[in-house]
Amino acid sequence: MNTLNADLHCHSVISDGTLTPEELAQRAKAHGVTLWALTDHDEIGGQARAAAAAAACGLDYLTGVEISVTFLHQTVHIIGLGFDVHNAALTVGLQQTRDGRSQRAQEMAADLARIGIRGAFEGALKYAGNPNLISRTHFARFLVETGVCKDTYEVFRKYLTEGKPGFVEHRWANLKDAVRWITQAGGMAVIAHPARYKFSANEELALFTEFKGHGGLGVEVVTGSHSSAESTSYAATALEFGLAASRGSDFHSPFESRTELGALPDLPTQLTPVWQLLAERIQRAATPAQV
Repeated sequence: MNTLNADLHCHSVISDGTLTPEELAQRAKAHGVTLWALTDHDEIGGQARAAAAAAACGLDYLTGVEISVTFLHQTVHIIGLGFDVHNAALTVGLQQTRDGRSQRAQEMAADLARIGIRGAFEGALKYAGNPNLISRTHFARFLVETGVCKDTYEVFRKYLTEGKPGFVEHRWANLKDAVRWITQAGGMAVIAHPARYKFSANEELALFTEFKGHGGLGVEVVTGSHSSAESTSYAATALEFGLAASRGSDFHSPFESRTELGALPDLPTQLTPVWQLLAERIQRAATPAQV
């Protein structure tokens, strides 16, 4: 089961990706994915389309979302998998998390204007399929389009990150609430790409301890931004905390993403894959459930 080509982390135009849910489903299928989840940021509006597209092209499907959380003054992402998209508490919680993005974006644009980069809000908005989910990624695409940077990797080295022009901190959901929304909707909460966070060893211990204490059950071990050494390290963390392991490319765009859908290494064999625990929540391609 660890060798299943599952890709349980990617984004569509409904958040900050460049492909539609239908295009992502077809691309996942073409690259050998057999179990797929669309995990747009703080938004489940694409789930019905994703599930229908998965069924149409023969992919098993899990509902998904990536929730932005503030923990120890950093943004941490918690993936939800296999939840009921009609759960009222989850829907309300995600709406509250989305609120404030537009104001934050205006402040980011104002800070960029301060250093001579004008029109950033309007420019970023062109790339936002959902204006309510305007994000740093949309600003990054504007900065590439206008020639300020040659690619999005350069953008995030020079702008939009802490201490650099265009960075505006935003308080997201708290960890306890995000995990509760997912689990009470029948899903599993998973810490996304843990190696990306700049925590000390004690801070990371606090993150995993609190996450597990609130009912979190999984961690993304193999993901597009993890090196093989980082995957090995977080495999050990999964075992230490008794967490299931997830696998996802974090694919956003054919032109920007480091890792293609379905192109990740297998999970280490000693781990319990999240899909084993979510077997009853998988919408099977042969008999697709309605989202």
